[in-house]
Parts: sequence; structure tokens; C-alpha cells
Amino acid sequence: MAKDTFQVYSLIDKKKRGEKLAEKEIKWFIQSYTDHQIPDYQMSAMLMAMFLKGMDVSETAFLTDAMLESGKRLKFPGKNVIDKHSTGGIGDKASFILAPIASAAGVKVPMIAGRGLGHTGGTVDKVEAIKGFKTALDLEEFSNKLNAEGLVLIGQTPDIAPADRLIYALRDVTATIDSIPLITASIMSKKLAEGANGIVFDIKTGTGAFMRTQKDAKNLAKSLIATSKRFKKKAVALITDMNQPLGNEVGHSNEIIESIETLKGKGPKDLTDLSIILAAHMIHLAGVEKTFKKAHDKALLMVSSGKALEDFRKLLRSQGGDERVIDDYSLLPMAKEKTQILSPKSGYIKMFDNTQIGLLLIELGGGRKAKSDIIDHGVGFSFHKKIGDQVKKGEPIFTITHHANQKDIVESIKKKFIQDVLIISSAKVKKSKLILEKIS
Repeated sequence: MAKDTFQVYSLIDKKKRGEKLAEKEIKWFIQSYTDHQIPDYQMSAMLMAMFLKGMDVSETAFLTDAMLESGKRLKFPGKNVIDKHSTGGIGDKASFILAPIASAAGVKVPMIAGRGLGHTGGTVDKVEAIKGFKTALDLEEFSNKLNAEGLVLIGQTPDIAPADRLIYALRDVTATIDSIPLITASIMSKKLAEGANGIVFDIKTGTGAFMRTQKDAKNLAKSLIATSKRFKKKAVALITDMNQPLGNEVGHSNEIIESIETLKGKGPKDLTDLSIILAAHMIHLAGVEKTFKKAHDKALLMVSSGKALEDFRKLLRSQGGDERVIDDYSLLPMAKEKTQILSPKSGYIKMFDNTQIGLLLIELGGGRKAKSDIIDHGVGFSFHKKIGDQVKKGEPIFTITHHANQKDIVESIKKKFIQDVLIISSAKVKKSKLILEKIS
């Protein structure tokens, strides 16, 4: 621990009053918490103070550095080690698609992914729907697999940014998620530690995102790009729409199936388009192709040729997952009952409250209310309509996959969906634009 010592209460009180914390104060607080000398309740209080009072650019940098320095850092030779990070949303399973595409094209992709955060699902939780898939690899295994195979997906380890690993779980249950400084420090401490030479950011905005407005999303993108440049990393950020689920499926097994279907060239247009574009940016940043157009063409080829699907199969095989799921979806856990939600009137889909969709999935068991909750991979939602689509009264809008003993919960979800989630307009509605802005 650092030689400086401070009073925990005094530092929390200082931030609570909106004062700026010094570098040595932030680093001491983070290291002390990582060393278990500060309890969760005091870290929670500090997080709330940071959330409410904000942090300036230098404080954000100090926090990022402190979280990065709390653990080990990896380094890989060459310039083609590129990762992607999404700020999370409903139905966001693009990592399972773009990573094999980029890997098949010659990019080394080191994915250290997270679990569910707030109303959003987590990549690690989703991939664990595949029996046997091992996300708990140590750093030596992680490095060896990346060098040998070019693609690896693990959860956060005790060695990589351990401070973030602890703080991440607290933020999930203390409503301190949607803070630009906290998000920046969390993302960048992991991405810098994992040894990537470049990062493609997918910054979500809308009703299902932590950044509700495009302005906030742009500010977060600028913060992430600035931090990347401070560490001499190549980076590009896309601001993308999260006013409705990405793809058609929400829920862990559902999303794995939709990801595999997309790798087979049969995925929904929005999910396919975004995955291809993000993968193309990874291919371009890695220097595999000199222009974005050529990188985009290569990404398309990796899907049409079946090479991306084979790289996903190799990933499953390498990390102990049952690769047979690619050809037999019945090997995934799946609830047996299905209930359709019918449109209460005719018109055009105007809006989905995407955050509420995420919270309804949690009510069904497909997410956590507390850190100790176990996720049910077999429940979920299938959407049949997008914003701008015409719908007739009595036509199915989405289907709930659930267990037989969940009928009361299903009835509650049906009622909440019609009242709190869905808005139908009598006038025509414009289709949502998927990619809103690029920042580099």
C-alpha cells in the first residue's frame, strides 16, 4: 500500500461536498479498497459521491491509473491485437459475431468481458449458457491462447484490474453505473491491462443505454478516445442506437442462437450490419487492410465463406465449450413454455422503453437483483417488430420464453409491457438509424 494514509470518512466527505480529490488520495483509496482495508459500504458511499458530484478530467485519469495499477498488465508483440468494447444494451450480443469475424481476418482479439450490469446483459453470463465453456482462465493461459489461436474470451481475472472487478459488482447494485468518469476508468483499466494495441468502442445511446442522450454518449466517447491516446493506443468509437433491442432476441440462450445464426449469414439486418461494421473497424485498426472499404469487404467474406463460424467453433473447442451447439441448439438450456404478447391496437411501433425490457428480463430470472443471484439462461424474449414497423391489433409483438411455474410473472410482464414499454402511433414512424456518429 502507498505510504500516505488518509481518513476514509474525510475523503468521502470531501467528494460529497464536490471538492476535487488529489491523485494520491484517489490512489490510496482504490488500493486500500483492493486490499480489503475499506469495506463495501464505504466504497459504495464514495461511488455515490463520485456519481453525484462528478469528476474532472484529471480525477478521471487518476482513477483510471489507480485501477490499472491495481493489477498486472499484459503486452503482446505486433500491432494487430485489437479489442472491442460495448457500453452495453438490450440484446447486444455482437461480440460473439464480430470477434470471430475479425479473428478469421487475421486480427488477434483478446476479450476480457464482463457480466450483466444493471438492466443490461453481460457477455460472460451469455457465453456460460454453452455447457463447459470456461471463462476463468489465468493470464498465462489467456496469453498462450491468444498467441496460438488469435481469439480468447474470458471473464475478469483477479490479476487484471482487480479494483475494477470489485467496484464493478458494487456499481451494478448501487445505481452508480451511468457515470462517464466511472465508466471510463472501468473500461480503460481493463482494456489497457489486457494488452490490446487498439480498441473499437460501441457507445450505446437511447432508452436502453446508460448514456440516454447522444450528447452524453459523445462525451463518453471523447473521454475513452482521449484516454486511449494518452496511452498511445489506436481507437475509434461509434455511437449506436439502443432505443430498441439489437437483433430480435433477448436472453442468454436466445442470444447465443441468434449469434450463431448471424455467423451462418442468417441473422437480422441490424445485428448483422453492426457486427460487420465493428469487425471492419477492428480489421482496419489492425492494419490487415489499408482502407475501411477493403476491411468491410473482408469482414463480409469471413461470414459468407464460413471462416468466421469456424473461428467461433474453434473458440468453443479451445475453452471447453460444447461446440455441438452450433449445429444443435437443443443442447442449450431453454425454458419450454412460450407466451405471445399481442398488439392492443393497430398502428406503427413508435417506441420501446428498452431499460424496462431489461428489467422485465431480470424479473423473469434472466438477470441479477443481487450479486449472489444465479442467472436462468433458458428464459428470454423474442421480438417480432421493430420501431417503424406496422402492426395490426391482435398481431404478435413479442414472445416470452418461460417456465411452467412462472405464469404469474408472465402475466405481470404482459401488463407492464403494454403499459410501460410499448408505444404505438397511429401515424407512420421513421425507422431508427443504427449508427449515429463516428468519433476518432
